[in-house]
Amino acid sequence: MAALPAFFSRPAVVVTSAVLCCFLWGSAYPGIKVGYELLAIGSRDLAAQMLFAGYRFFLSGILVLLLAALLGRSLWRLTRTHWRQVALLGLAQTTLQYVFFYIGLANTAGVKASIMNATGTFFSVLFAHWIYHNDRLSYRKALGCAIGFLGVITVNLGGGLLDFEFTLLGEGFIVIAAAVLAGSAIYGKEVSQSLDPMLMTGWQLLIGGAVLTVIGWSGRGEFGDFDVASGSLLLYLAFLSAAAFGLWSILLKHNPVSQLSVFIFLIPVFGTLLSGLVLGERVLEWKNLAALVLVCGGIWLVTRR
Repeated sequence: MAALPAFFSRPAVVVTSAVLCCFLWGSAYPGIKVGYELLAIGSRDLAAQMLFAGYRFFLSGILVLLLAALLGRSLWRLTRTHWRQVALLGLAQTTLQYVFFYIGLANTAGVKASIMNATGTFFSVLFAHWIYHNDRLSYRKALGCAIGFLGVITVNLGGGLLDFEFTLLGEGFIVIAAAVLAGSAIYGKEVSQSLDPMLMTGWQLLIGGAVLTVIGWSGRGEFGDFDVASGSLLLYLAFLSAAAFGLWSILLKHNPVSQLSVFIFLIPVFGTLLSGLVLGERVLEWKNLAALVLVCGGIWLVTRR
């Protein structure tokens, strides 16, 4: 255990682990849409979407807490303040964010969603400017945000330059989900200063997933029976959240945030490529490629030292 900080500070380990996290998060876009198809969940069936999300994140929380227990963490030794904090974090980062994310993804293409969800980086910069006195919005960061949002506009262009394809329940909810995630991540950073990141991640996923499940049940959500394909997919989605969030929290604990944030631009890259490969969506349209370049360029400007 004593060698853990040194191990997760090695450059090769940091790069490999960060790229793996981004790949896992990127694979969630086509994975969720395939899950909707396998379980016959319609784009307007909000209760079933919430139930599917709830199962996924409740199981993710269990996986993270099991890993934490295997690593010797005491799962229940949280103060009252910690319980309130992880409950609030779970309601925001898991429940509220994924209410918007799952509904949005059901109403737009995986390629567009993966690109637009990357706006969370820019929201993080804007929120940090208002919250932290030592992290103000510089000219470079402002330029990066402007370029990134230009990419969002580009990916929503229709057949012509004057056509704009944007709906509140689709693209709009994806952007709202990104903003909610950015705000809750800043709060999570504060919580992690006094609570083990793995415990924080596990409990917030479990609590947030439980609330999503209750929402789905309350709305009488239901979907097709699980078979080998859909059951395996649900396990994969739960695993990717547990692995990515758990590993990322360890990396954040032992490395500077600025060193890791540069890798975030890989999420829309992986999400776009995997959506094209798995869902057969048209990736090589000029607007998708242009938007991807603009968003990644904006994130690079915002996060580089």
